[in-house]
Amino acid sequence: MQRELKITARDFALTPAIEAAVRAKADWLANYYPRLTGCEVVLEGAVDHHRRGGPFKVRIIMTAPGSRLIVNRRSAEDFPIAIREAFDAARRRIEDYGRRQRGAVKAHETAPQGRVASLFGDYGFIRSSDGRDIYFHRNSVMEPGFDRLRTGGEVRFVEEEGEQGPQASTVFIVHPQSAASAR
Repeated sequence: MQRELKITARDFALTPAIEAAVRAKADWLANYYPRLTGCEVVLEGAVDHHRRGGPFKVRIIMTAPGSRLIVNRRSAEDFPIAIREAFDAARRRIEDYGRRQRGAVKAHETAPQGRVASLFGDYGFIRSSDGRDIYFHRNSVMEPGFDRLRTGGEVRFVEEEGEQGPQASTVFIVHPQSAASAR
């Protein structure tokens, strides 16, 4: 790390054992993700608690190029557990940050949209945005169901290749209120 680790203790006296545990975990994070430029750890003890012990709070503020990553954890058990849980969460936060930086986060495609072109007994056709007609069966329509569909109604669908051409395996009505009011 470019900046030295900063440890702040609130409402309790920082013991050498707790400080050593925090430093070891922070060093491990710096080795795990060398692009960290700074780390601040704030430890809070219980104030005026009616019994000995927690809740203990640990806040970790990590600085990476272009971002601040913050983790807050609370534990009723003791500081070593709270510290371990907070640094485990910090590692996961850094992993997520690293994946986003590398562009390794999956982008889910949205289902294509179209309009109901025609309806017959138990099936119909959707006119896709690229002008193709796609077959669908009543069983493919998700709630509120096939009976709520109207010609011209907007739908989203999952397309697959059927025996006789493209078909929609799942159909979602985009605006079910407007489909029902078009009756």
